[in-house]
Amino acid sequence: MPATEPEAVKLLPLPASLTDRGFVLRSEIDADIAFLRRLYASTRWAELAPFANWSDAEKLAFLDSQFGLQRHHYRTYYPATEWGVLEHNGTPAGRLYLDRQAKTLHVIDIALLPQWRGRGIGTTLMQWVCAQARAAGKTVTIAVEKYNRAQTLYRRLGFRDVSESGVHCYMQWHAPSDAPANIS
Repeated sequence: MPATEPEAVKLLPLPASLTDRGFVLRSEIDADIAFLRRLYASTRWAELAPFANWSDAEKLAFLDSQFGLQRHHYRTYYPATEWGVLEHNGTPAGRLYLDRQAKTLHVIDIALLPQWRGRGIGTTLMQWVCAQARAAGKTVTIAVEKYNRAQTLYRRLGFRDVSESGVHCYMQWHAPSDAPANIS
């Protein structure tokens, strides 16, 4: 479940390289649902291009349905996840869903609105997750669609493919033994 309104002020610590630019990561609240639907649609819209016979309204209805199914799946299988909404100067810009497991930080989902992509924000967020894992002696895992260009970013950060299943590639990051533990 998302945080209730009184918990909305819970901020998750971000590196100074993001906070200095006006970003905060806060717990998701029920009022974020409309934003999260829009964010989800922005990440999947291009996949529907082959369906030229679908109207935009039909595409949005389909994506809304898929968002609901994804949300249900995440809440069912990852109940202890930190459901984070990334804001820039008070306006939602993305999300980071992080499941802190005993030996692993599992990135359930990371997404940014189109206007925030390609600016190094996702890179910084993933470096921050890796720094937390390094400090705690954990690994980082993520499942990414095989066609998703973000795999290039993850590989550049040191993630390695560990398995595949269906449309997903499962990737894992281990801290290099000589790497610094902090990012700012």
